[in-house]
Amino acid sequence: METNFYQQLSDKRVSENRPISDKLKDCIFSTLDELSKKDTSIHSPGMLLGKVQSGKTSAYLGIIALSFDKGYDIVIILQKGTKALSEQTIQRVRKDYSKFIEDDQMKVFDIMHFPTNLTKWVLNQKMVIVAKKQKDNLQRVMTVLSNTYPDLKDKKILIIDDEADFASICFRKNSEEDKIEQGRISSQIDEIRRNVAESDYLQVTATPYSLYLQPDETESTDGLFLPKRPLFTVTVPEFPGYIGGDYYFLKSDEEDSVAHFIFNEISADERNALKKEDGRIFRIEEALYSPKIRMIRNAIVNFIVGSCIRRIQQGKKNEQQKKYSFVIHTEQTRSSHDWQVKIIDKIRSELVRILNNDLVLLNSLIEGSYNDLVKSIKLRVNLILPDLTEVVDEVKKSLNDGYLAITKVNSDKELYEILDAKTGQLHLLNPLNIFVGGQILDRGITVDNLIGFYYGRNPKKPQQDTVLQHSRMYGARSEDDLSITRFYTTLEIYQTMKKINEFDNELRRVLENKNFEQQGIYFIRKDDQNRLLPCSPNKILLSNITTLRPFKRLLPIGFQTDSKTRLKTHVEEIDAIISDLQKDDRPFMVDLGDAKKIIELIIATLKFEEGYEWDVKAFLGSMEYLSINTAKADQRGKVLLLVRKDRNLSRIKDDGGFSDAPDTPKTEGVIAKENATDIPMLMLFRQNGAEDKGWKGSPFWWPVLYTPRNIKTVIFASEIIE
Repeated sequence: METNFYQQLSDKRVSENRPISDKLKDCIFSTLDELSKKDTSIHSPGMLLGKVQSGKTSAYLGIIALSFDKGYDIVIILQKGTKALSEQTIQRVRKDYSKFIEDDQMKVFDIMHFPTNLTKWVLNQKMVIVAKKQKDNLQRVMTVLSNTYPDLKDKKILIIDDEADFASICFRKNSEEDKIEQGRISSQIDEIRRNVAESDYLQVTATPYSLYLQPDETESTDGLFLPKRPLFTVTVPEFPGYIGGDYYFLKSDEEDSVAHFIFNEISADERNALKKEDGRIFRIEEALYSPKIRMIRNAIVNFIVGSCIRRIQQGKKNEQQKKYSFVIHTEQTRSSHDWQVKIIDKIRSELVRILNNDLVLLNSLIEGSYNDLVKSIKLRVNLILPDLTEVVDEVKKSLNDGYLAITKVNSDKELYEILDAKTGQLHLLNPLNIFVGGQILDRGITVDNLIGFYYGRNPKKPQQDTVLQHSRMYGARSEDDLSITRFYTTLEIYQTMKKINEFDNELRRVLENKNFEQQGIYFIRKDDQNRLLPCSPNKILLSNITTLRPFKRLLPIGFQTDSKTRLKTHVEEIDAIISDLQKDDRPFMVDLGDAKKIIELIIATLKFEEGYEWDVKAFLGSMEYLSINTAKADQRGKVLLLVRKDRNLSRIKDDGGFSDAPDTPKTEGVIAKENATDIPMLMLFRQNGAEDKGWKGSPFWWPVLYTPRNIKTVIFASEIIE
């Protein structure tokens, strides 16, 4: 019987008020069109490229429907991760294709529970098979296709490799066991393809750097690496309301944005206190008072208060009140999770205790959280802000009636037990739900109404795909809920994630360029002899990269000046150099050597606060690279210099953060864009350093480096994996 799987799926989604957008339809049809024209393989795949939690699964579910219309009989979905993630995928397929399943037009199977007594009538239906990328699962696929039901080998098969990237291989030194396992999985996928009559291979990924970072024996001589393009790449469009890295790491710089209030810094001491029970660091009896766990205590109170505010607002609008979630993911070990659950449970029980015998303290905690959340809530003009009395009453009711549940999730079994049977997502059983776990919560599992994320994973060599996938806060997020959303992590982790987001954006920009193959990206580093050299992309460390694009600003922040005595000599020497070079207030060209000497003198004058550092290697290396590698022969080895004196910038901004803009977009920013065309511009701001501005009462120089307009994307690696 002729069926139109795609049209029926499209109609179903319309009826459920989640229609396939025109952009997503183009993505689906473009993918099938490319598959029909290209001979894909595991080494030359087609690629579906989306962002983390941006609707890639929805896209490939549409591709499955259209593939059935185009003559494919079987789709094998290869899944990274856990049994729970496989179950989530199976449930999503069954939900979208429920009518086809009911009408006996298709079947959906978990490969590890594949029936052994299927009739020819069943085998002639369309089929979706879900399998983890694990040797036993893949062996079972081969057995089903080759031995149990050999007729299936003659079917036309589409293999969808979900979260297919090589970044996790390339960002670290893999153990021999890891390499063997990766090779085995690739070989098994190859064997599946060899043993069937006709198949195509489609990778689905959120990691565009997998195109750059695949191991390659070919080395670049000048640092330019061209992406190893798959046979085709189709981009998944973001759905309306998608919240991703740009929101958390770009809009957060805008002081009038809700995003500006989301990040809250965890101290190194607090991370240590949460690792294991140690009375010398922190005693559980002090859970409500100890400064050692101040931020997690604030986080839990914020979660309770924020949820209550939103539920009050929903009630006043006669909307259904939501259930909210909070994820805590700092360590991988189960003992750490046990300790963290113990702390959180103690905070909860102490809040209930003071509800009955210390209302002054409880009211103080609620008011402190309320005042913090109000800053961002007020930016949502459509929201009615409940008064403090209403919120206090709602919080008391939530505590008294047991609204808050704490769930530990550190195994497949534990995760599986709390999945919603219909959606395969984490089931929010209570109005307020705190989940504590490790890697099991990392990848793919959807957590609805997530308004708090306490994250502390800080591997020495962060893997870009892993760090992004940890970000459960990406995806569909209500703008109103964002007003009470908070992200708790260390400054170091936050800065690393910010760099990763910037890197990710630049790679995507290159991939979306029509001259994709010719454009490429330059990867450079400095060796032990301080020489600029090309750097193989698969050797970079993501915590130590600097992404250079037109008019990027590089500058130190988070510092105090050295003592007056030590500062004076260096500043006088800088003053003398500039006096010899400068003719007037306009930008002027200087030798690279003079610019480097000034920066080296400035380095000795600045002392950085904990969690802050100036990547001097990247600053100097970038300035040198951009100066030497200009297309203008008469400007090679030169740097534009702009000098400004008698500045009085405060060390601390009004919001409590460190000042980060000795320059301004409307003045110095304009000057840079008008003049820095082919070589970089170094701006030097002589600050008076007054004590009433938070400094030590002595002048100092603050540098800002602007990259020029005419540059290709450059990734400078301060460290590499040898």
